[in-house]
Amino acid sequence: MTIKSDRWIQVMAREYGMIEPFVAEQVRGGIISYGLSSYGYDMRVADEFKVFTNVFNTLVDPKHFDPRSFVDIRGDYCDIPPNSFALARSVEYFRIPRNVLCIVLGKSTIARCGIIVNVTPLEPEWCGYVTIEISNTTPLPARIYANEGIAQVLFLESDEPPLVSYADKAGKYQNQTGVVPPRL
Repeated sequence: MTIKSDRWIQVMAREYGMIEPFVAEQVRGGIISYGLSSYGYDMRVADEFKVFTNVFNTLVDPKHFDPRSFVDIRGDYCDIPPNSFALARSVEYFRIPRNVLCIVLGKSTIARCGIIVNVTPLEPEWCGYVTIEISNTTPLPARIYANEGIAQVLFLESDEPPLVSYADKAGKYQNQTGVVPPRL
């Protein structure tokens, strides 16, 4: 697998709608940067968040997920409580080509604050807004700013397409919109 450059990302975004909206340069200046980089794309976090709460004393069970585990927050930022967790989504909608797999890594500015960003791989032919898992590992509240950079997407192109893509198997998170909690 080969990592793809800014040139390839730009062509795929503009001609095939791989990333929408697409920002063709790094946007900086008093914000956490986002947009096209040398070998990746720094995606932004939208203004929709689901933050874990223990108000209803629910059990977190991936097979029987209780939506009361979260409180919904919408705004210019989200303060995640100490040692807590939130789900969010990307501003950008992604359409991953059949012979490409994406790995998403948290930005250093975020990581250096004790905030861990996790995203599972974006599989071949997956489409949707990326659900972003954000963990505050600190004993202090942590602020996440909406519409600013949160993670970098790396595009890895295979020399051959897979036998079965995410679209072929009708993956449960295909074409997701909004912040999507666990599905079984």
